[in-house]
Amino acid sequence: MNQTVNQTEPVATNPSSLRKKASIFQVFRAVLWSMLGVRQQKGYEDDTAKITLIQAVIAGLFGGLMFVATVATLVMLAIKYMGK
Repeated sequence: MNQTVNQTEPVATNPSSLRKKASIFQVFRAVLWSMLGVRQQKGYEDDTAKITLIQAVIAGLFGGLMFVATVATLVMLAIKYMGK
């Protein structure tokens, strides 16, 4: 028996490939809000729909490094100018 394939059936696609990726600004904004611990539910849902795991990890590492560098700089300046 010969079976034919119906050409009008939609091809299954990966939903993650259809979603729009977030811009760098959106990713860093989401990471900064998460570091502060303040986030509205709608903003969280929008971010999770657009931001990929690798984007979040890279932005989180960069944000953490920037935080540590800022605190270290402030401490060095405080020691330099307050210690006299």
